[in-house]
Amino acid sequence: MTIKRIALLFVTLSILVLGACSSNNGEKTENNENQSDQEKMEEKEDMDDMDDMDHGEMNHSGSGEVPEGLKEAENPKYAVGSNALLETDHMPGMKGAEATIQGAYDTVVYTVSYTPTNGGEKVKNHKWVIHEELENPREEPYKQGDEVVLNANHMEGMDGAKATIDSAEETTVYMVDYTPTDGGEEVKNHKWVTESELSSKEQ
Repeated sequence: MTIKRIALLFVTLSILVLGACSSNNGEKTENNENQSDQEKMEEKEDMDDMDDMDHGEMNHSGSGEVPEGLKEAENPKYAVGSNALLETDHMPGMKGAEATIQGAYDTVVYTVSYTPTNGGEKVKNHKWVIHEELENPREEPYKQGDEVVLNANHMEGMDGAKATIDSAEETTVYMVDYTPTDGGEEVKNHKWVTESELSSKEQ
């Protein structure tokens, strides 16, 4: 009887141990699945963040070429070759950075909303596009709500895109070089900064 009881106890314990291992394996598998789902969610969020990334986060260096017909400002507040402080935040590290004026031009400047030609999401209130960067621009300035075609390549998918004018202002615009305050690479020939987005270094 004692041997039978011992054998029965051994079998019972074996069943309990195997059941516990099986349960633990199930928990591990479930944990792994949950972890995998969590990683997938985090990856998706990262991708969504990239999709929602503001266009201002791009490095807007340019060639220095300006559109045909763009007139140089005769007496700009900030002369070519002088330095000024940036008071705008089109891109990270821009506000407060010291800029060197590379060009000053009198024109009409627009904020526009458009859908990129490369299939990207709609860009709203893009700053800035100037009158001479519109396709076959008319002589008089466009007004809010007017539809135009962009002839600028500040960003991928911009050139040739249909756009709506969000605002229009006649002013002096500047092309500038600057080094971002967040330690990013130097930006060359950034287009465009308006006169109101600059301040004298003495201030």
